[in-house]
Amino acid sequence: MGRTSNAKERLLNATIELIWHYSYCAVGVDAICERAGVKKGSFYHFFRSKADLAAEAIQTHWEGYQLEMDTLFSREVPPLQRFRAYFDKVYCTQRDRQAQQGCIGGCPYFDLGTEIATLDGEIATKISQVLDQYFCYFATAVEDAQRSGQISVKDSACAARWLMCYFQGALTNARIHNDLSYLRDLSSGAFQLLGAHDVQE
Repeated sequence: MGRTSNAKERLLNATIELIWHYSYCAVGVDAICERAGVKKGSFYHFFRSKADLAAEAIQTHWEGYQLEMDTLFSREVPPLQRFRAYFDKVYCTQRDRQAQQGCIGGCPYFDLGTEIATLDGEIATKISQVLDQYFCYFATAVEDAQRSGQISVKDSACAARWLMCYFQGALTNARIHNDLSYLRDLSSGAFQLLGAHDVQE
């Protein structure tokens, strides 16, 4: 039996890494193939275009990340502890990325979404779908915190939207300034935004 090729997987991984580090418009098919160690002919065997590849790469990356989110935001975990654990993980991930690559990556979905929103409808639609699913973790945790009396907000859906904006804004500023201080105390800011009380460290 012949050896199974993992060329498609390498192309997907290379695409996420290159776009996350640089940008969608700055990365071409040649650079993706070079990073993946795949010939250009193989690229077009799997994908019609760079946009087609990017859309699938985002979906594949999200499916992997979703497994982590399922664990961190399990409803067996108290709601505010979900946020604390997640924000701590984000800080550590960005700290390690800065140490290894010299820069903070920010959020790959948000970064690509803001760049591509008016340029490519296929990718923009995929990013929108992913961010909607991402937001559901925040919305459920905020709703659970409200029901358990841990926060003082009246409209949990609105509070969750503001919390997501706060989080993505902090990530974006950290990326722009290459400064981890924007991410160092995410939980404290989030809990203030939610009017949390009796928060255990």
